[in-house]
Amino acid sequence: MKLSLNIIFGGMALLATLASCKQGGAKDLSMADAGTGQRPGIRLYTFDGGTVQVNNLELFAQDSAYRGQTSKFADAFYVVQHPKGTLMWDAGLSEALVAMKEPFTSPDGSFTVSRSDSVHTQLAQIGMSPEDIDFLALSHTHFDHSGHAEALPGATWLVQKQEYDWVMSKEVREQQPDMYNAVNDLKKIRKFTGDHDVFGDGTVVIKFLPGHTPGHCALFLNLPEAGPILLSGDLYHLSLNRLHKRVPIFNTDVKQTLASMEVFEAFADSTGARVILQHSRDDFEKMPKAPNYLK
Repeated sequence: MKLSLNIIFGGMALLATLASCKQGGAKDLSMADAGTGQRPGIRLYTFDGGTVQVNNLELFAQDSAYRGQTSKFADAFYVVQHPKGTLMWDAGLSEALVAMKEPFTSPDGSFTVSRSDSVHTQLAQIGMSPEDIDFLALSHTHFDHSGHAEALPGATWLVQKQEYDWVMSKEVREQQPDMYNAVNDLKKIRKFTGDHDVFGDGTVVIKFLPGHTPGHCALFLNLPEAGPILLSGDLYHLSLNRLHKRVPIFNTDVKQTLASMEVFEAFADSTGARVILQHSRDDFEKMPKAPNYLK
């Protein structure tokens, strides 16, 4: 099935070619420490990074539970405003899709993707531009999370070392070049290992949860009024995957994924965090959309 996934990502590389070229102090925090810091004025904005129509949902389980099924995924990205800086979490689908009249289907037919609006236009809704983003963190570097990463020229990419080494590897460059090309020109890079407290106060913490990719992460937020929030990355794509601990066939490590699920659930329980599945349309629709926000 690795060959099938390469076809999928190769199709996204073709999409980018058709549309054009690329657009032009923290501390580590243990599970026990997260969420105990002060909560300054923080805002969480939710934006639309496109839609993923999954034409072969069987890819999202190790067994045949989803055989013959399809699903439509949301593809959100987020902006966290903090007194010490502004973080963008994930970067949606390729902005090449915005200029296309029709959705794009991968050569193997597994995915049909579309995106209706650019990061520039959406940030303008909150009086910002890409130049105002101080930090970029991707839950991982798959094509549906890194689409406009290089449209943030001033941002420092906060990246798990394992993820950086993987996406920059010869294997990824040769077999999944669209993933490599989405981030290879980012100039400001800050690598870390394990959990990472972005602003040093426990309110915005990147949680290391490998398995979907080698450096996959989720994002913990402790908002002043809304309280603790966990953005899941792609640890779970579907609520049924969370319920039954189902692992997609294209994850890099099944055992790591299952272990990360255990860590995630224990952390969610200990903090009382509201879990947001980033590809869930229901969860996406429940979030206030920019210019509205959670605080």
